[in-house]
Amino acid sequence: MNKFSGITKLTRIEHSAMLVLAVIAAEAISGTVPSLSPLLVSLVPPVFISAAAFAINDYFDVEADRENRKTERPLVNGIVTPNEALFISAAGFAIGIGTSLLISRYAFYIALMFSVLAVMYSARLKDMFVIGNAYIAFTMVIPFLYGSYAVSNRIPLSILAISATIFFAGFAREIHGMVRDYKGDSRARGSKNLVKAIGTRNSSLVAAAFYAAAVASTAVPFLYLPPFRMNLAYIIPLGAVDLVLAAIAVAYIKADRRNRKFYDFARNASLFAMAIAVLVYLVSAVVYVPV
Repeated sequence: MNKFSGITKLTRIEHSAMLVLAVIAAEAISGTVPSLSPLLVSLVPPVFISAAAFAINDYFDVEADRENRKTERPLVNGIVTPNEALFISAAGFAIGIGTSLLISRYAFYIALMFSVLAVMYSARLKDMFVIGNAYIAFTMVIPFLYGSYAVSNRIPLSILAISATIFFAGFAREIHGMVRDYKGDSRARGSKNLVKAIGTRNSSLVAAAFYAAAVASTAVPFLYLPPFRMNLAYIIPLGAVDLVLAAIAVAYIKADRRNRKFYDFARNASLFAMAIAVLVYLVSAVVYVPV
């Protein structure tokens, strides 16, 4: 791993790609996708603020990551230094918040709020019962709210509906992440999160319940809300995503707690499934296949 690849690992560049899709999807659902220049400007804040948030999180989490033997993390293996991570984080927040001023006051408010919460989460909220989980789930919703406000001054019901789905799935995925990392988080950070309170198996059951809520909520836009109402371009691929998330939820309940490879695979699989869901939202916002 060289310095460049270390920085991309630190900032989780793949998440930024998913955010770009989410913002464009929200813009398409909320009105029309703007012309190229305004579109590119609207994508700068989520990309840079997301990168900054991951960098500051790894800065605060370095000891926990060592406890959890995450040797692939660039701060753990020394490819990126803590001071470099702080600089990258500060620069990302500054660029993201500054660019949001060019879009709208709503975009600025969202960018500023998310930046402040990202630092608070990394420093302390992560270790608090349920609050950290809810924050991470909310960060997955923010790109859709931001995208709506980037092109209009309202949030359509369809955006609220898919935001609920994403929140439930994101909450479940974050619980799974805490199940994976609970030993290191407890030793290095003194975390008093959900896993600490009720144990790994019960936490996996709670995560499964949230995944079930996410799956059930996908029916609402299909039944009632344009552009997804009775749209096969929405329900068929999203149904496949639902099956993947359900399988991951069941596998976590049965998982061998020592099987690190399973946790890594499941984490990546759930991220891939959610990225496909975002792509489905984008495609079905502009493509209608009637029942």
